[in-house]
Amino acid sequence: MIRVQAPALATIARGRVTPVAVLIWAVGLLVAIAWASPLVWMVSTSVKPPSQVMTRNIEWLPREVTFDNYRKVLEKPVLRWLVNSSVVAVSATLSSLVTGSMAGYALARLHFPGRGILFVAVLAALMIPTEMTIVPLFIGFLRAGLINNLLPLILPSLANVFSVYLFRQFFLTLPRELEDAAAIDGANRFRIFWSIALPLSKPAIIAGSILLFTANWNAFLWPLLIAFKDEWKTLPVGMAAYAPNVGSYTQIEGFAPAMAAMTILSVPSVVVFLVLQRHFMEGAIRVGIRG
Repeated sequence: MIRVQAPALATIARGRVTPVAVLIWAVGLLVAIAWASPLVWMVSTSVKPPSQVMTRNIEWLPREVTFDNYRKVLEKPVLRWLVNSSVVAVSATLSSLVTGSMAGYALARLHFPGRGILFVAVLAALMIPTEMTIVPLFIGFLRAGLINNLLPLILPSLANVFSVYLFRQFFLTLPRELEDAAAIDGANRFRIFWSIALPLSKPAIIAGSILLFTANWNAFLWPLLIAFKDEWKTLPVGMAAYAPNVGSYTQIEGFAPAMAAMTILSVPSVVVFLVLQRHFMEGAIRVGIRG
């Protein structure tokens, strides 16, 4: 058994520390602090009394901790909104992954007339702002009588172009030899997709799950337009009632409950990312996602 003495370890460690590495770590640390500061401020403000929110000096930690802000938020049907958002986010994410994986595999592996034009159309659809599709979607669902329920919040996710692009790029990286071997053994195209391509696409599934779940969870404009009744609101739409309007003393007192509402809203997305972050980084590298 080879033993490495402490001086040797120190020498190795010193050899790995370069000015460039120190600079990268310093910049990364500053970026992390800048990213986390609003989150820390939000949580801290959510447990402050209203009198300690608007102060002359910045107070990162509350002098007095109170949960009255959360009690005020929970006076509304937050549990119902939470269930609605959970059903919509999970269902929409699963629907996007299923249709996106099949369409992405077809664009990556199948040869059919117009495949290149269809992929260009997918890329063009990615560039269209969501706000431009809201009006035709709303008119279509309104004429179909699909309002004030969760179905119109889920159905648009069946055609998610980002999911198609994500899986198409991933399937292009898979070696064709595995599929060719399965085809020689008599497997048809769907069997190859289901038994070989899809199980190997776990990194893309994880990365897509995080991104799509976060987008569906935080969706605001479309749920605001399609759900008129409180019982069908999602959590972001319901929590918007606590957004304070600066200009009156009464609204300034609403900053603390607003931060409590936003803290409740952000918890599921943060938990999903923390649980799947290792797989997300692997999937981001494999499919070439850039921040």
